Amino acid sequence: MSATWLAVLGAGVGCYLLKLAGLSVPERVLERPVVRRVADLLPVALLAALVAVQVLAGDRRLEADARLAGLGAAVLLLLARAPFLVVVVGAAATAALLRLAV
Repeated sequence: MSATWLAVLGAGVGCYLLKLAGLSVPERVLERPVVRRVADLLPVALLAALVAVQVLAGDRRLEADARLAGLGAAVLLLLARAPFLVVVVGAAATAALLRLAV
């Protein structure tokens, strides 16, 4: 078995054990307001960090290109309370149009 498959299987087992550990947490711990607030905000923070890295990261340097403009368009559409599909299409269209122009 190759090292890649061992890494994939190891990651899968690790994810399962992490999920199992989360399900074993006593209910009284989960009812605390701080834990509830962190559980609500952590996925949003992780997704925002992932988007920022994907938009701004290049070959070991920061890049400002059409992806950044697409992200800006998405933020503006979100502030305007546009539906999610409109936000995604608007961001993609903005990035695509800027790439065509360059």
